[in-house]
Amino acid sequence: MRLAHFVKQNKTRIGIVKNDSIFDLGDYAEKFNVEELRNVQTIDELLSLGLVDAVKDLESEITAVSPTALNSVKLQSPILSPEKIYCAAVNYLSHSKEHDLKPPSEPYFFTKFRNAIIGPGDPILLPRISKKVDWEVELAVIIGRKGKYIRKDEAMEYVAGYSISNDVSFRDLQFPIGWPEKPNSFGQNWVKGKGLDNAFPMGPWLVTTDELKNPYESRISLSVNGTLRQDSVIGEMVFKVDSLVEYASQGTTLRPGDIISTGTPLGVAAFTGAPYLKDGDIVEAQIEGIGKLQNRVSQDA
Repeated sequence: MRLAHFVKQNKTRIGIVKNDSIFDLGDYAEKFNVEELRNVQTIDELLSLGLVDAVKDLESEITAVSPTALNSVKLQSPILSPEKIYCAAVNYLSHSKEHDLKPPSEPYFFTKFRNAIIGPGDPILLPRISKKVDWEVELAVIIGRKGKYIRKDEAMEYVAGYSISNDVSFRDLQFPIGWPEKPNSFGQNWVKGKGLDNAFPMGPWLVTTDELKNPYESRISLSVNGTLRQDSVIGEMVFKVDSLVEYASQGTTLRPGDIISTGTPLGVAAFTGAPYLKDGDIVEAQIEGIGKLQNRVSQDA
Protein backbone atom coordinates (compact mmCIF):
# COMPACT_ATOMS: atom_id res chain seq x y z
CA MET A 1 0.00 0.00 0.00
CA ARG A 2 1.10 3.54 -0.75
CA LEU A 3 0.02 6.29 1.62
CA ALA A 4 0.48 9.94 0.74
CA HIS A 5 -0.35 13.37 2.07
CA PHE A 6 -1.96 15.68 -0.46
CA VAL A 7 -3.56 19.11 -0.37
CA LYS A 8 -7.30 19.35 -0.99
CA GLN A 9 -9.28 22.57 -0.42
CA ASN A 10 -6.25 24.01 1.35
CA LYS A 11 -6.17 21.14 3.85
CA THR A 12 -3.82 18.20 4.26
CA ARG A 13 -5.54 14.91 3.43
CA ILE A 14 -4.47 11.26 3.53
CA GLY A 15 -4.58 9.46 0.21
CA ILE A 16 -4.11 5.89 -0.99
CA VAL A 17 -2.16 5.89 -4.23
CA LYS A 18 -3.08 3.41 -6.95
CA ASN A 19 -1.38 3.68 -10.32
CA ASP A 20 -1.95 7.26 -11.50
CA SER A 21 -4.76 8.07 -9.06
CA ILE A 22 -5.08 9.05 -5.43
CA PHE A 23 -8.13 8.19 -3.31
CA ASP A 24 -9.12 10.35 -0.35
CA LEU A 25 -9.22 8.26 2.81
CA GLY A 26 -11.36 10.87 4.55
CA ASP A 27 -13.99 10.70 1.81
CA TYR A 28 -14.15 6.93 2.24
CA ALA A 29 -14.48 7.22 6.03
CA GLU A 30 -17.34 9.70 5.65
CA LYS A 31 -19.17 7.78 2.94
CA PHE A 32 -19.09 4.47 4.80
CA ASN A 33 -19.10 5.89 8.32
CA VAL A 34 -15.76 4.36 9.35
CA GLU A 35 -15.70 6.03 12.74
CA GLU A 36 -12.10 5.25 13.70
CA LEU A 37 -10.81 6.99 10.55
CA ARG A 38 -13.17 9.94 10.29
CA ASN A 39 -11.11 12.38 12.34
CA VAL A 40 -7.64 11.19 11.39
CA GLN A 41 -5.93 13.96 9.42
CA THR A 42 -2.36 12.73 8.85
CA ILE A 43 -0.34 9.59 8.31
CA ASP A 44 1.52 10.53 11.48
CA GLU A 45 -1.76 10.06 13.36
CA LEU A 46 -2.52 6.79 11.57
CA LEU A 47 0.79 5.42 12.79
CA SER A 48 0.42 6.73 16.33
CA LEU A 49 -3.07 5.25 16.62
CA GLY A 50 -2.02 1.92 15.15
CA LEU A 51 -4.52 2.20 12.29
CA VAL A 52 -2.33 1.37 9.29
CA ASP A 53 -3.52 -2.26 9.26
CA ALA A 54 -7.14 -1.04 9.33
CA VAL A 55 -6.43 1.03 6.23
CA LYS A 56 -4.79 -1.96 4.54
CA ASP A 57 -7.98 -3.93 5.15
CA LEU A 58 -10.03 -1.43 3.17
CA GLU A 59 -7.45 -0.75 0.44
CA SER A 60 -9.30 -2.93 -2.08
CA GLU A 61 -12.51 -1.01 -1.34
CA ILE A 62 -11.08 2.49 -1.64
CA THR A 63 -12.07 2.73 -5.31
CA ALA A 64 -15.66 3.14 -4.09
CA VAL A 65 -14.84 6.85 -3.78
CA SER A 66 -14.00 9.06 -6.73
CA PRO A 67 -10.31 9.10 -7.65
CA THR A 68 -8.25 12.21 -8.28
CA ALA A 69 -5.52 12.26 -10.90
CA LEU A 70 -2.20 12.00 -9.08
CA ASN A 71 -0.54 14.58 -11.31
CA SER A 72 -3.22 17.15 -10.41
CA VAL A 73 -2.56 17.28 -6.66
CA LYS A 74 0.16 18.80 -4.50
CA LEU A 75 1.85 16.07 -2.49
CA GLN A 76 3.47 16.68 0.88
CA SER A 77 6.04 14.71 2.84
CA PRO A 78 4.53 11.38 4.00
CA ILE A 79 5.63 12.21 7.55
CA LEU A 80 5.04 15.77 8.72
CA SER A 81 6.04 15.93 12.37
CA PRO A 82 8.40 13.17 13.52
CA GLU A 83 9.80 13.23 17.01
CA LYS A 84 13.17 12.04 15.74
CA ILE A 85 15.07 11.98 12.45
CA TYR A 86 18.16 9.75 12.50
CA CYS A 87 20.60 9.82 9.60
CA ALA A 88 23.21 7.08 9.16
CA ALA A 89 26.65 8.36 8.15
CA VAL A 90 28.96 6.43 5.81
CA ASN A 91 26.63 3.43 5.49
CA TYR A 92 27.46 2.48 1.89
CA LEU A 93 30.78 0.91 0.95
CA SER A 94 31.17 3.05 -2.16
CA HIS A 95 30.53 6.27 -0.22
CA SER A 96 33.10 5.28 2.40
CA LYS A 97 35.66 4.76 -0.37
CA GLU A 98 34.98 8.10 -2.07
CA HIS A 99 35.13 9.67 1.40
CA ASP A 100 38.45 7.88 2.01
CA LEU A 101 37.10 6.46 5.26
CA LYS A 102 36.65 2.98 6.62
CA PRO A 103 33.02 2.11 7.37
CA PRO A 104 32.24 2.53 11.08
CA SER A 105 32.34 -0.56 13.28
CA GLU A 106 28.78 0.20 14.42
CA PRO A 107 26.12 2.54 13.04
CA TYR A 108 26.99 6.23 13.30
CA PHE A 109 24.02 8.59 13.50
CA PHE A 110 23.58 12.32 13.25
CA THR A 111 20.19 14.02 13.39
CA LYS A 112 18.05 16.48 11.49
CA PHE A 113 15.04 18.45 12.68
CA ARG A 114 11.48 19.03 11.50
CA ASN A 115 12.38 22.39 9.95
CA ALA A 116 14.34 20.45 7.33
CA ILE A 117 11.39 18.37 6.09
CA ILE A 118 9.86 19.27 2.72
CA GLY A 119 7.81 17.25 0.27
CA PRO A 120 7.79 16.59 -3.47
CA GLY A 121 8.00 19.78 -5.49
CA ASP A 122 9.02 21.94 -2.55
CA PRO A 123 12.21 23.99 -2.97
CA ILE A 124 15.62 22.97 -1.72
CA LEU A 125 16.94 26.29 -0.44
CA LEU A 126 20.38 27.70 -1.15
CA PRO A 127 21.12 29.54 2.12
CA ARG A 128 23.03 32.80 2.22
CA ILE A 129 25.68 31.17 4.39
CA SER A 130 26.65 28.24 2.13
CA LYS A 131 28.08 27.95 -1.38
CA LYS A 132 28.52 24.17 -1.35
CA VAL A 133 25.03 22.64 -1.25
CA ASP A 134 25.17 18.90 -1.94
CA TRP A 135 22.79 15.95 -2.36
CA GLU A 136 22.53 12.45 -0.84
CA VAL A 137 19.74 10.11 -1.96
CA GLU A 138 18.70 7.70 0.80
CA LEU A 139 16.16 5.06 1.73
CA ALA A 140 14.03 6.44 4.57
CA VAL A 141 12.68 3.95 7.10
CA ILE A 142 9.45 4.93 8.87
CA ILE A 143 8.88 3.53 12.36
CA GLY A 144 5.38 2.15 12.94
CA ARG A 145 5.43 0.96 16.57
CA LYS A 146 6.75 2.25 19.87
CA GLY A 147 9.79 0.30 21.02
CA LYS A 148 12.96 0.41 23.09
CA TYR A 149 15.89 -2.01 23.29
CA ILE A 150 14.56 -3.71 20.17
CA ARG A 151 16.31 -6.94 19.17
CA LYS A 152 17.64 -7.22 15.65
CA ASP A 153 15.55 -10.33 14.94
CA GLU A 154 12.38 -8.40 15.85
CA ALA A 155 13.33 -5.04 14.36
CA MET A 156 11.32 -5.31 11.14
CA GLU A 157 8.13 -5.69 13.18
CA TYR A 158 8.61 -2.03 14.16
CA VAL A 159 8.95 -0.75 10.59
CA ALA A 160 5.80 0.62 8.94
CA GLY A 161 7.34 1.27 5.55
CA TYR A 162 9.76 3.18 3.40
CA SER A 163 10.12 6.43 1.52
CA ILE A 164 12.82 8.35 -0.36
CA SER A 165 14.85 11.03 1.38
CA ASN A 166 17.52 13.45 0.23
CA ASP A 167 20.05 14.36 2.91
CA VAL A 168 20.88 17.83 1.58
CA SER A 169 24.24 18.88 2.99
CA PHE A 170 26.12 22.15 3.29
CA ARG A 171 29.72 21.06 2.90
CA ASP A 172 31.42 24.39 3.65
CA LEU A 173 29.55 24.37 6.98
CA GLN A 174 29.85 20.66 7.68
CA PHE A 175 33.62 20.39 7.21
CA PRO A 176 35.94 22.65 9.25
CA ILE A 177 38.42 24.79 7.30
CA GLY A 178 41.36 22.63 6.23
CA TRP A 179 39.48 19.36 6.80
CA PRO A 180 40.58 16.58 6.71
CA GLU A 181 44.27 17.52 6.66
CA LYS A 182 43.70 19.84 9.61
CA PRO A 183 41.02 18.10 11.70
CA ASN A 184 39.08 20.19 14.16
CA SER A 185 39.16 18.84 17.70
CA PHE A 186 35.34 19.09 17.75
CA GLY A 187 34.92 17.11 14.52
CA GLN A 188 32.42 17.85 11.76
CA ASN A 189 29.67 20.38 12.30
CA TRP A 190 26.75 18.02 11.79
CA VAL A 191 24.05 20.40 13.03
CA LYS A 192 24.89 23.39 10.84
CA GLY A 193 26.11 21.29 7.95
CA LYS A 194 22.96 19.19 7.72
CA GLY A 195 20.10 20.82 9.59
CA LEU A 196 19.17 24.04 7.80
CA ASP A 197 15.70 24.77 6.47
CA ASN A 198 14.40 22.57 3.61
CA ALA A 199 17.37 20.21 3.88
CA PHE A 200 15.40 16.97 4.08
CA PRO A 201 13.13 16.39 1.09
CA MET A 202 11.08 13.23 1.55
CA GLY A 203 8.44 11.42 -0.51
CA PRO A 204 6.61 10.92 -2.67
CA TRP A 205 4.73 8.58 -0.28
CA LEU A 206 5.09 5.84 2.30
CA VAL A 207 5.28 2.32 0.85
CA THR A 208 4.36 -0.33 3.43
CA THR A 209 6.70 -3.23 4.06
CA ASP A 210 4.26 -5.79 2.68
CA GLU A 211 4.50 -4.10 -0.72
CA LEU A 212 8.27 -3.59 -0.69
CA LYS A 213 9.35 -6.81 0.97
CA ASN A 214 13.02 -6.68 0.02
CA PRO A 215 14.36 -3.17 -0.53
CA TYR A 216 17.93 -4.45 -0.85
CA GLU A 217 17.29 -5.50 -4.45
CA SER A 218 16.13 -2.00 -5.41
CA ARG A 219 18.26 0.44 -7.34
CA ILE A 220 18.79 3.82 -5.75
CA SER A 221 19.79 6.81 -7.87
CA LEU A 222 19.84 10.58 -8.12
CA SER A 223 20.15 12.95 -11.05
CA VAL A 224 20.65 16.69 -11.33
CA ASN A 225 19.14 18.31 -14.43
CA GLY A 226 18.89 14.87 -16.00
CA THR A 227 22.56 13.98 -15.40
CA LEU A 228 22.95 10.83 -13.32
CA ARG A 229 25.06 11.51 -10.22
CA GLN A 230 24.35 8.52 -7.96
CA ASP A 231 23.45 4.97 -8.97
CA SER A 232 23.72 1.89 -6.78
CA VAL A 233 21.78 -0.92 -5.13
CA ILE A 234 20.41 -0.60 -1.59
CA GLY A 235 21.94 -3.97 -0.73
CA GLU A 236 25.32 -2.22 -0.67
CA MET A 237 24.46 -0.82 2.76
CA VAL A 238 26.93 -1.74 5.48
CA PHE A 239 24.30 -1.91 8.24
CA LYS A 240 20.90 -3.09 7.08
CA VAL A 241 17.57 -1.79 8.33
CA ASP A 242 17.24 -4.29 11.19
CA SER A 243 20.66 -3.35 12.56
CA LEU A 244 19.90 0.37 12.33
CA VAL A 245 16.58 -0.01 14.15
CA GLU A 246 18.20 -2.13 16.84
CA TYR A 247 21.00 0.38 17.38
CA ALA A 248 18.75 3.45 17.36
CA SER A 249 16.48 1.93 19.99
CA GLN A 250 19.18 1.19 22.55
CA GLY A 251 18.35 3.54 25.42
CA THR A 252 16.04 5.66 23.25
CA THR A 253 12.35 4.99 22.69
CA LEU A 254 11.44 4.88 19.02
CA ARG A 255 7.96 6.17 18.32
CA PRO A 256 5.57 5.88 15.37
CA GLY A 257 6.57 8.35 12.68
CA ASP A 258 10.24 8.47 13.64
CA ILE A 259 12.52 8.35 10.60
CA ILE A 260 15.81 6.56 10.03
CA SER A 261 17.51 7.74 6.85
CA THR A 262 19.87 4.93 5.97
CA GLY A 263 22.85 6.51 4.22
CA THR A 264 23.88 7.27 0.65
CA PRO A 265 26.01 5.62 -2.05
CA LEU A 266 28.89 7.08 -4.03
CA GLY A 267 28.40 10.15 -6.22
CA VAL A 268 28.02 13.23 -4.04
CA ALA A 269 29.48 16.51 -5.25
CA ALA A 270 31.92 16.89 -2.36
CA PHE A 271 33.98 13.86 -3.41
CA THR A 272 33.47 13.62 -7.18
CA GLY A 273 34.16 17.15 -8.35
CA ALA A 274 30.62 17.52 -9.71
CA PRO A 275 29.26 21.07 -9.45
CA TYR A 276 27.34 21.88 -6.33
CA LEU A 277 23.66 22.76 -6.58
CA LYS A 278 22.66 26.14 -8.01
CA ASP A 279 19.48 28.11 -8.35
CA GLY A 280 17.07 26.47 -10.81
CA ASP A 281 18.56 22.97 -10.70
CA ILE A 282 16.13 20.03 -10.74
CA VAL A 283 17.04 17.16 -8.39
CA GLU A 284 15.39 13.78 -8.92
CA ALA A 285 15.91 11.00 -6.37
CA GLN A 286 14.58 7.55 -7.25
CA ILE A 287 14.26 4.14 -5.60
CA GLU A 288 12.83 1.15 -7.44
CA GLY A 289 9.64 -0.02 -5.82
CA ILE A 290 8.95 3.38 -4.27
CA GLY A 291 9.02 6.05 -6.96
CA LYS A 292 10.59 9.42 -7.68
CA LEU A 293 11.13 12.49 -5.50
CA GLN A 294 11.68 15.70 -7.46
CA ASN A 295 12.65 19.10 -6.06
CA ARG A 296 13.78 22.36 -7.61
CA VAL A 297 16.66 24.33 -6.09
CA SER A 298 15.92 27.93 -5.16
CA GLN A 299 17.88 30.78 -3.61
CA ASP A 300 16.77 31.51 -0.06
CA ALA A 301 15.22 34.94 0.40
